[in-house]
Amino acid sequence: MVRYVVKLTKTEVEELHDIINKGSHTSQTFRAAYILLNCDEGEYSEKVTNEQISKVLKVGMRTIDRVKKKFIDEGFEATLERRLTTRKYEIKVDGDMEAKLVSLCCSEPPKGFARWSLRLLADKMVELNYAESISYVTVGNVLKKMNLSLGK
Repeated sequence: MVRYVVKLTKTEVEELHDIINKGSHTSQTFRAAYILLNCDEGEYSEKVTNEQISKVLKVGMRTIDRVKKKFIDEGFEATLERRLTTRKYEIKVDGDMEAKLVSLCCSEPPKGFARWSLRLLADKMVELNYAESISYVTVGNVLKKMNLSLGK
C-alpha cells in the first residue's frame, strides 16, 4: 500500500484555518480542509492517525486516502476545489428547429383540439420530420426560453 505523506506549509495551514473558521464553503471543501490539517506531518501541526480522523469526521478510510493522494498528485488548490466536468452535452434543438417549433405553435391546432399541448407539438415535430425524436419536455423548455406560452 502506498503511503502518502502530507506536509503543509505555514501559508497552507493558515488558509485551511481560514476556510474552517470563516466564510461559506462547500461541505467537500470543509471535509478536505479538516482531513489535510489532521494528516499534516509538517512542523506546524501534530499528526493524527487515519483511524482517529475517520471516527471524528465520520468519513471512510478510503476518503482520507483519496484526499491525501489528490493533494500529493494535483496540489493544494485542486484538493479543495471541485473538478470541472469534461462531459460534452449534445445540442438537440438548434435555431432552425426552434423557428419551426414556434411557427407550428402559432398555427391552428389539429381538429378536435382547442389548442396545442406540449405532447401534440412534440408528436407533430416528429411527424413532419423536423426531428427524429423529441420530448415534450424539450418542447416546453424551448418555448419557455422563447417566452412563449401555450396558455392564453
